[in-house]
Amino acid sequence: MACHGADGKGTPKSIAGFEPPDSFPDFTRCDQTTAEMDSDWRAVIVHGGRYRGFSQIMPSFSAALNDEQITMVVSYLRHFCRESNPDEWPHAELNLPRAVVTEKAYPEDEEVISTSVNARGAPGVETHIIHEQRFGAKNQIEVDVPILFQDQAHTWYGGVGDATLGIKRVLFSSLRAGSILALQGSLLVPSGSRARGFGSGTTTFETFAAYDQLFKTNTFFQTQFGADLPRHTDIAPQSIFFHTAVGQTFGADHGLGRAWSPMMEFLADRDLKDGVKTDWDILPQMQVTISRRQHIRGDLGVRVPVTNTAGRAVQIEFYLLWDWQDGKLTEGW
Repeated sequence: MACHGADGKGTPKSIAGFEPPDSFPDFTRCDQTTAEMDSDWRAVIVHGGRYRGFSQIMPSFSAALNDEQITMVVSYLRHFCRESNPDEWPHAELNLPRAVVTEKAYPEDEEVISTSVNARGAPGVETHIIHEQRFGAKNQIEVDVPILFQDQAHTWYGGVGDATLGIKRVLFSSLRAGSILALQGSLLVPSGSRARGFGSGTTTFETFAAYDQLFKTNTFFQTQFGADLPRHTDIAPQSIFFHTAVGQTFGADHGLGRAWSPMMEFLADRDLKDGVKTDWDILPQMQVTISRRQHIRGDLGVRVPVTNTAGRAVQIEFYLLWDWQDGKLTEGW
C-alpha cells in the first residue's frame, strides 16, 4: 500500500519518495491488468521486479509472505479492476499459447512474424506480418499481410499476397470453466498476383468461430471452424476449414520462470467442389518464452501433409511473437 496506494493507482511521488518507473501499474486499469496472468504477478511478488525484467524498486516478498498469503494478495489486486469497470474482461489465463495456424479466441495486442519454408518439393517461402490490437473489453482488430517468394520453373518470383483485415468479438468467457468463445469476420482483398499464384484474384469474406479450453493441469485445446466465401466463385472456390491444437504448458521455477508449450495441430481444409477431398495435415511444434518478461515468444514446428500428399510440400513453420502491451522489444530481458 505504501507504493501502490490504497486505491491501487499508485502513491504520489511526493509521498512514496521515488520516481515511478514506466512499467508502474495502475491496478484499476482493466485493459492493463486483465492481460496479466496470476503467475506473472506471483513471480514479481516472490522474486522482485528484476526477475521479470521490471524495476528493481519492486522488492522480493518471499521471506515475508507464504504461498497462501501471496494468493490472497493477487486476489485482492484483481478487485480494483472489477470495482472501476463492471465489464467482463476475459482473464489472461484464457490467453493460451499461440499455435502456428489455429487462431485462438482471446483478444490480444501482438505483433507476429510467421514464416513457412518448403522443406520438400518446389522451393518457396511465405511470411505473414500480423498486427493484432485489442479495443474495449472483448474486441480485436487484425491485419495480416503475407509476403511470398517462390521458385517457378527455376526462376524466383516475389510479391505480396492477399491481405486480411479482420474483427474478433468474444461472446463468452469463464475463468472458472476455463472456456472462451469468439467469432471473427475478415475481408481478404485481392492484393496478390493470381497469375503467380500469390492471390485468389477476388475479394473473399472469411468467418470463423474459435473455442478454447484450459484445464487445471495447464493442458489446453483450441478449435477453429470457418469458411472462405469468395465474391466470384468462378475464380476461386468456396472452402471450409477445421483447425485444432492440443498442448501442455510447463513452467520452470514452479511455473514462474520460462514456459515451454509443446503442441500438436490437426488441420483440415476442403474446397467446396464436387469430387474434391479434404486435405489433412499435422503440425507438431514447440513454443517457448524468450524474454524474462515473457512478452517475446518463439515457436518452431513441421507441417506434414497426411492425405492428398501429391503436390503438397512438407513445411518448416516458425514465428516470433511480441506482446507489445507488456513493453518494448528492448525491455524485459
